[in-house]
Amino acid sequence: MTKHKQFKPVDEQIAYLRKGSAEIIREEDLRAKLEASAKSGKPLRIKLGVDPTAPDLHLGHTVVLRKLKHFQDLGHTAIFLVGDFTAMVGDPTGQSETRPPLTREQVDANAKTYLEQVYKILSKENTEVRYNSEWLGKLTSYEIVRLCAHYRLARMLEHEDFRSRLAGNLPIAVHELLYPLFQAYDSVVLEADVELGATEQKFNLLMGREIQREYGQPSQVALTMPILVGLDGQRKMSKSLGNYVGITEAPSEMFGKLMSISDEMMWPYFDLVTDHTPEEIAALAAKVKSGSTHPMEMKMSLAQEIIAGFHGAAAAEKAAAEFQRIFRDRAAPTQIQELRFKRTEGGIIASILREGVSTPLFVSGSRKWSQVLTYLGEIESVSEADRIIKHGGLEINGQVVTDPTTKLDQGQAAAYDLRIGKKKFLRIVIE
Repeated sequence: MTKHKQFKPVDEQIAYLRKGSAEIIREEDLRAKLEASAKSGKPLRIKLGVDPTAPDLHLGHTVVLRKLKHFQDLGHTAIFLVGDFTAMVGDPTGQSETRPPLTREQVDANAKTYLEQVYKILSKENTEVRYNSEWLGKLTSYEIVRLCAHYRLARMLEHEDFRSRLAGNLPIAVHELLYPLFQAYDSVVLEADVELGATEQKFNLLMGREIQREYGQPSQVALTMPILVGLDGQRKMSKSLGNYVGITEAPSEMFGKLMSISDEMMWPYFDLVTDHTPEEIAALAAKVKSGSTHPMEMKMSLAQEIIAGFHGAAAAEKAAAEFQRIFRDRAAPTQIQELRFKRTEGGIIASILREGVSTPLFVSGSRKWSQVLTYLGEIESVSEADRIIKHGGLEINGQVVTDPTTKLDQGQAAAYDLRIGKKKFLRIVIE
């Protein structure tokens, strides 16, 4: 006789799943599904679909992934759906114009790296991985027409992105109208009990509820998660906007980026990218407000916790120590780039390694530091270097240099440890 799977009490499950969620449509439906699951011992099927449109994941992507992990932690079936077919159609959500579809080669390459990164969060053994080309690529023309017949065009044009494009007299390609229908059909094939997505995916998730009913299935619960705001504190985290923290970036790079967020922004990060309960987060916030814990200390704790999840505790501790060494103790990092110059009668020749190629760089005569740094490619222009120096952005051997006319002494062997701005370090050795 098969033993029923044991689940936590339904109230406990809902409280755990509610954490960080933007909306649960409908929570009473979720409760009913969880109660039926507890009674039958059958796990719920939780769907998260991701189109592999780029090779790398950042913290913004992990917000919804973590919610899938929460369901997995509770004993339910986590379905990670790779939208290899829909990626070639292109999700119109958030797009102001029709975007070019990806090639099969691009999609396959991105999907491979996605899965490697996803397993940093999800349990590989307990994750059901599916590809929607399994069924969408096999739909006949008749089946596609039948699918389209289940939804009204007027309803489709209520999609915010379509509506705004129509208002702006911008084009909408017919294939873009198929995208939400294909996503909904995925839920039919997978018999999803719950579908997860960011708040901007709400329209598509709700369509899944309707299409499932049209195909004679119970409607899935739509659970949306907030958009994680990027490092600029204003726009959603995005690689194209440069305000992101990549989960495969070096721990020290991740640490520096996370420490750059504002004190106010760290609380949404605690909520969306850690497993702290709302009560625990409130207690941490109270410590900062009372002054018993400094905001920087709390932010360092946050950064260390996030990095440990992707790179391990030892790497996170090392990144924290390096950050303190550089930014708090104002010491150089333990490893910095070194350029060695050879003195000649006419000046100095440096052998610079750029993209794997050693290139001789000749610095003739007596040169200002601003010129040297520009020649080395550390700063874009001499005028920009002069501006940085005037504002105290250059340190040479621990001494701040504010005179832009300061020159490199080429007459003797010497070593110079440079700090350029806050994060860039360079050692120049003249032999």
